[in-house]
Amino acid sequence: MTAETDHDLTREPVAAHEPSPRSGSIALVLLVAAGLVAVAVGLMTLGRAQAQPYILGILAVLAMVGLFNLFAFAAGIIRFVDRSLDDPVMGRIADHAFDGLAVTDPRGHVVYSNAAYLTLTGASGPQEVRPVERVFIGNPDVSEAVFRLLKAAREGKRQQEEVRISGHDGSQGRWLRMRVRPLGTGKREAKYAVWSISDITRDRERQEDVFQELQHAIEYLDHAPCGFFSVNPAGELAYVNATLANWLDYDLAEIGSGGLKLTDIVSGDGASLLTAIVAVPGEVKTEVFDIDLRMRTGKTMPVRLYHKLAFGADGAPGPSRTLVISRARDERSDPDRAAEVRFMRFFDHTPMAIATVDRGGNVVRANARYAKLGQALGLDSASKSIFRAVNSRDRQLLITAINQAAEGQADVAPVEVALEGTKERWGQFFVTPVDAAENEAEAAIVHMLETTERRALENQINQSQKMETVGQLAGGIAHDFNNVLSAIMMANDFLLNAHKPTDPSFQDIMQIKQNATRAATLVRQLLAFSRRQTLRPQVLDLGDALSDLAMLLRRLIGEKVKHETIHGRDLWPVKVDVSQFEQVIVNLAVNARDAMPDGGKLIIRTANVTAEEAAKLAYKGMPAADYVRIEVADTGTGIPADIRDKIFEPFFSTKEVGKGTGLGLSTVYGIVKQTGGFIYVDSEPGQGTSFHIFLPRHHAEPEVQEQPAAVVGAANGAAKETAPAAAEAKPRTDLTGQGTILLVEDEEGLRALNARGLRSRGYTVVEAENGVEAMEALEEQSGAIDLVVSDVVMPEMDGPTLLKAMREKNPDIKFIFVSGYAEDAFEKSLPEGQQFDFLPKPFTLSQLVAAVKETMAKAG
Repeated sequence: MTAETDHDLTREPVAAHEPSPRSGSIALVLLVAAGLVAVAVGLMTLGRAQAQPYILGILAVLAMVGLFNLFAFAAGIIRFVDRSLDDPVMGRIADHAFDGLAVTDPRGHVVYSNAAYLTLTGASGPQEVRPVERVFIGNPDVSEAVFRLLKAAREGKRQQEEVRISGHDGSQGRWLRMRVRPLGTGKREAKYAVWSISDITRDRERQEDVFQELQHAIEYLDHAPCGFFSVNPAGELAYVNATLANWLDYDLAEIGSGGLKLTDIVSGDGASLLTAIVAVPGEVKTEVFDIDLRMRTGKTMPVRLYHKLAFGADGAPGPSRTLVISRARDERSDPDRAAEVRFMRFFDHTPMAIATVDRGGNVVRANARYAKLGQALGLDSASKSIFRAVNSRDRQLLITAINQAAEGQADVAPVEVALEGTKERWGQFFVTPVDAAENEAEAAIVHMLETTERRALENQINQSQKMETVGQLAGGIAHDFNNVLSAIMMANDFLLNAHKPTDPSFQDIMQIKQNATRAATLVRQLLAFSRRQTLRPQVLDLGDALSDLAMLLRRLIGEKVKHETIHGRDLWPVKVDVSQFEQVIVNLAVNARDAMPDGGKLIIRTANVTAEEAAKLAYKGMPAADYVRIEVADTGTGIPADIRDKIFEPFFSTKEVGKGTGLGLSTVYGIVKQTGGFIYVDSEPGQGTSFHIFLPRHHAEPEVQEQPAAVVGAANGAAKETAPAAAEAKPRTDLTGQGTILLVEDEEGLRALNARGLRSRGYTVVEAENGVEAMEALEEQSGAIDLVVSDVVMPEMDGPTLLKAMREKNPDIKFIFVSGYAEDAFEKSLPEGQQFDFLPKPFTLSQLVAAVKETMAKAG
């Protein structure tokens, strides 16, 4: 007997190998109900007294039937089943499945198994069915796999294992695939496990057969008498056969691990030929190339490649298939083949890009260098026109040259044009005609040599020569102008001595002095650019020097610009002129301020740069050595590329008229270069600017240095006076003296003013226009000259030559050189050990007298 319920999910599984329970019928239920109703109605017609025994009897019978059903249900004789389980289709699917199926309860007992499970586990009937772990217990080849499956079953997880069961009595074993999964997702169903066992022996045998065939195919390919390789789209060697690896002397394991690229085994630019194939979406192309492969030892081997490449629907290339034929034997045995190999080597390894083109400029064939050039210029691989390699503004020049060659003109003038691409590149094209009778498709042969580096070098040399020429001109102008300023300043001092501050003209005289001082500052900037100014270097700690400048810089850059100084640790000492170094930093800070009209940030960084680090920086012209770097960076508007190379030129300025002299950065450049350092700029429009200054590290000399020559006068253009300023600050200082001074100056007006000033302080002055007259005056005075004050640059005999001649006659004679040039400009021409003092032009009367008195006071 069966009772029906709707989707009772709490029931236990039913063994599918038992007879199927009979399906219930609603008609039978209705019939029984109708019979009971009919009996009840019939008994009611008999009367209550007569019907009572019958009613009690019927109730007793029904009670006995109900009690019997309860005991039968409890004993399992009757069970309630889902109507869906009585479906014969669903039952037969599981019962007659090819895979063995079994369901185990939480205790591991099998509650369901189909016929295939019984067959695979060796059970003769449902009574002998056993769970998987008991079937394969004691088999060492299967025990570990079964353990993992049992663990997954307990945890409610899925697991699959493939095991090999050894055959009995020497028979061939079997391969089984065993799976386990939970019965369902419910809490009760998850405790039941569904086991499936499949016999996959035949599948395994087919796989082994395929594997064996594949092994044979690989072995045949590996030991074929020709080479073979495959390259993926990234340019890496995905496969190389043993023959090619043996030719190239490589280990197959090294190649298989992805350690080699196509460029590693192809000599020269040959790899560009393989990667420059024009893409055609959806097609497969096979090209033939004669190139050289490079062995691991560096030697080359001529080969012919049959390169097959398939393109996807989007035009993207897939992995290539390339057959390699060695031509080394042909080179030795066949003269014609040997000549062909030599020509192909010449054709592909020449440093010039070579291509043959038709009348429309389309490339018919090209060498490896041309293919590499096209990739470097970023040309579309689908474009065959050689004109695409040329910038549009110069393209017509090449078109004209190719048209001339196509018409048969023999001597076509080479054209130098700008190449296409993001960077500025140049190339020179040589076009020669092709005999139309030999090849109708080809109209001209084009040789192209890239000239980018040559043009850059020419521009650099021209720029250097221009800067040197301008520097010489500026130095010469500054020297002559210093003589004029010296006369003006000397005459101005005489006027100041003759007028009191209460005189009406005293303010006009002071105005002349201030303007002369401003002019002297401008001259010093010219000398700084021409690197002919006088520097007074001293050992300096850059950290302390920049800290002293912090307050001044804040005032200069204003409140809108934020200033930050980042000091490097343990900075090395440098030897620089303090005032000139301050001028460099101030000029760069002012330029940074002007580049940030709406505010920004000025950062000054310092750091040590070792010789190894300097070599890695690869700045042009800067040798590898120890430096201290000062970086002045701003967040301003930046410098456009077209004027970046002109910023250090004199009189070049981007400021409005009247707001700049154009000498700021040229002065910075001159000071840094004269100090022995280097300056470079990095800037992009809108990204700010960074100036990098490299000053050489100063190494202290252990030996005792010689007493330096005394230098008196205005230091140079920092608007500061050291010793002279101190002298002028003490009006009571006695600047009078006695002695005979030989004054040598080719400028008559300046000589007269200097002599007048010295005589006014009590000295006897003998004047000479040049070195020759000075030697005559020395002989006339018979050694009575106490001091010689001489210009450096003079006609007939210059100052250094005069010093040598006079020291030969009088080794103890004292000398003061005056010049608008730097002391270093002539000090090298003097004999070693010569002592002299130096006074730079322009100078005031008090500075001249102070220098004379100090030199006269020295012991001879």
